Amino acid sequence: MRPVVAAAFILAGLHLATNACAQAEGARPNPTAKVTDSMAQRMQACVVCHGKEGRATSAGYYPRIAGKPQGYLFNQLKNFQEGRRHNEAMSHLLQHMSDDYLRAIASYFSELDLPYPPARAPGLSAEQQQLAKTLVLKGAPDRQVPACVACHGDGMAGRLPAMPGLLTLPSDYLTAQLGAWRTGQRKAREPDCMGEIARRLSPEEVGAVARWLSAQTLPLGTKPAAAALEPLPMRCGSSEP
Repeated sequence: MRPVVAAAFILAGLHLATNACAQAEGARPNPTAKVTDSMAQRMQACVVCHGKEGRATSAGYYPRIAGKPQGYLFNQLKNFQEGRRHNEAMSHLLQHMSDDYLRAIASYFSELDLPYPPARAPGLSAEQQQLAKTLVLKGAPDRQVPACVACHGDGMAGRLPAMPGLLTLPSDYLTAQLGAWRTGQRKAREPDCMGEIARRLSPEEVGAVARWLSAQTLPLGTKPAAAALEPLPMRCGSSEP
């Protein structure tokens, strides 16, 4: 798709995204604003839900996309476009876009370097915090649940080329995504490793991990880890863009 045509689809889709998110964010479109044909302007449809320049918003659901690996962002755009993930606004925005343009969108957000929110109390008991830290750092080998750090990087900031960072994402979002994998509402390319992992976790474990991850933070300038030299602990279709 040519950039100008793609821009038209994005700007048109902004109205749908605005309707979906305006109530939560208090957002209001400005019909008198001058539109310039730049990548930042085209991405305004994304900003309505994901926050300024791709940061997570205070709405409690929409994830930060700034600084995520380009391969991960491209995979998620394709998952929405091809129906493995479900969101009306995302599907509408992406339905006519070419792979080249989706890669351009993924590249734009992957290159943003923005501060993470400060750490805050997770609201977990000491027992729940220990449970979450054990699953994140060590996994549950008896149930073939690998440690989160094995795929998402020791700093949990993601791993190239296509594993996302998980720290500071809203706990509601993390809980919803793990729940969607558990029930088959969210899928990835086969073999769908996250679907397998989520189904091996209890609802209590999902809640503890989600709240613990959301309460951590990362220093400014943190980047996704380099690609792993050793094979991942599970075969994962989404590990490559």
